Amino acid sequence: MNEPQPEQKTPPEPSARPLPPEGEKSAGNQGPAGPGGPLPQRQVAPPRIPWFLIALFGIAILWLIYMGEDQSGRRVKYGFFWKQLEAGNIESLKISGLQIVGKWKKIPELPAPEGDKPARKLEDIFQTQIPQFESDRLLAELTRQGVDFEDTTTQLSLMTQLLIWMGGLMLVMVVFFVIMRRSSDPMGSGGMFGSFAKSPAREFRPSDKKTTFDDVAGMEQPKLELQEVVEFLKQPAKFQRLGAQIPKGVLLMGSPGNGKTLLARATAGEAEVPFYSINGSEFIQMFVGVGASRVRDLFRTAKENAPCIVFIDEIDAVGRMRGAGFGGGHDEREQTLNQILSEMDGFAQNEAVIVIAATNRPDVLDKALTRPGRFDRHIVVDLPTRDGRLGILKVHCRHVPLSDDVDLGKIAASTIGFSGADLKNLVNEAALHATRTAKNKVDKEDFEAAADRVIMGIKREDILSDKEKKMTAYHEAGHALIAWMLPELDPVHKVTIVPRGRALGVTQLRPDEERHSIGEQRLHQQLAMLLGGRAAEKLVFNEYTANASDDLKRATDLARRMVSHWGMSETIGPAAFRHAEEDPFLGKEMHEMRAYSDATAHQVDQEIQRVLFAASDKATSLLEEHREKLDALSLALTENEILDSDEIEKILGQRQVRV
Repeated sequence: MNEPQPEQKTPPEPSARPLPPEGEKSAGNQGPAGPGGPLPQRQVAPPRIPWFLIALFGIAILWLIYMGEDQSGRRVKYGFFWKQLEAGNIESLKISGLQIVGKWKKIPELPAPEGDKPARKLEDIFQTQIPQFESDRLLAELTRQGVDFEDTTTQLSLMTQLLIWMGGLMLVMVVFFVIMRRSSDPMGSGGMFGSFAKSPAREFRPSDKKTTFDDVAGMEQPKLELQEVVEFLKQPAKFQRLGAQIPKGVLLMGSPGNGKTLLARATAGEAEVPFYSINGSEFIQMFVGVGASRVRDLFRTAKENAPCIVFIDEIDAVGRMRGAGFGGGHDEREQTLNQILSEMDGFAQNEAVIVIAATNRPDVLDKALTRPGRFDRHIVVDLPTRDGRLGILKVHCRHVPLSDDVDLGKIAASTIGFSGADLKNLVNEAALHATRTAKNKVDKEDFEAAADRVIMGIKREDILSDKEKKMTAYHEAGHALIAWMLPELDPVHKVTIVPRGRALGVTQLRPDEERHSIGEQRLHQQLAMLLGGRAAEKLVFNEYTANASDDLKRATDLARRMVSHWGMSETIGPAAFRHAEEDPFLGKEMHEMRAYSDATAHQVDQEIQRVLFAASDKATSLLEEHREKLDALSLALTENEILDSDEIEKILGQRQVRV
């Protein structure tokens, strides 16, 4: 499947949850006193072994001692015993169930085993086991031989049953006693259920390796907003003097990988206060009430260690709008949310506990959670600008030896749409590529290879047939030619027919400037570029292939948004007709009612088709007009497999500059 590169490509997101820094100490480590006074010391009690485990261990030892009486010099096979019984060599017997303990008249000799091993010597006392359904025959033979025997099966059986019954009853009583004792204070810090209901928040002390605003690059505006929080935690009297109140909660909103968690950690590091971090999903468990108990424990600990910061990552996991989805109105998640609301309302005026939460779905949060008085301040953590990306690259390249040909400014300019996590991954992939090629420094070639891997995917070793290679070359040449001829589109950076990821070829466009708004003319040209590969296949081979499936999906989605979302249709006019495109678990409602008629829906579909057909006709006319350049570009792709912008310019000529 051939996929042209989108204008702003965001690579797959790495885990939004960063690893703790090196040297991170456990929650029990003591740091210096914070602004709110000395931090309480936590003493770890030595592990205690329950007494009933010692009793069970003793019973097991006694049982092994009892079974150990079955020594190798006494145990014989039942067949050997039967032969000795028939020979009259049994003096006396004691029968207990299926076990026999007896005495020989004359100690017999066992048959010699195979090999050179000597036969085992027997004692005057022997043991054996009666096979099933052999008891009657044995009793008859013992009577016939006149052997003195004693059957204790009945007495021992009753005693065994009594011991088993009493032992089981005692075990149940012990387990019940232990559970009742440990669950007597479920909200406490000890005990089985107490530790289960305890908050699993990770604690970072000021003495730990700190993260400060110097470690956070590319987020100048969010840092400026949070600077007031830092100053309040350091000098609360400065604000209270004029009656100002610091926000109880700060909500960080932004796409995954933009650095929301890092920003919260840096805020605590700047203020030099304890920092408690927990993920929203860690509150919810299978037992009812555990989530609310963990919330109470978390906020109680925070108040005891004030001033401090409580950070709840992915708060949408627990703060989703109540009554939404399929869960009903009284599930565990809603109880946990209610407890969070109650705790945030319970802060006193002089309690310096700041709650910072992060989410990438602010639209699904409950209104009671985001209202003033709880999360007063909403801060958008957006994708970094060019200067921001340059700062992020410098931070991540601190410990990476770079070659002289590496220009971080050019890399920052060419990575529009990358988040902070994407840039970190880019630097790491470049370092890995340099390691694989046995280099001493990371050079420009390593960053190019890393960018291709991050944006286009891992190179596949598929071997295309000559026909498939030719069709793929024309498909990508169609994309590249139209993107080169239409001035509103981003410049073509690279075209390849080397299979990467799920695509057989890729046309990569690289934005040359930051863009926050897209005009209608540019969108129509983008549709033509998306359909250019399909149009080239039809023009050259007189048939369509399945390679354009992803192109069609993206073009249809873009055309639908132009018509039904952005009002870019003269027929439909300035109106928005949104469709329920989101999964019900990700949105506010289980389903979305259509607020327009079937006739309007039909009209919208017809207008989408008209826009797509117009884009396809434009692509076809451009390819027919420049057929010679299309053939030349396809031939060069077939021979070289990869073409950069300079090589494309030699074939197609200088690109028309956008006015």
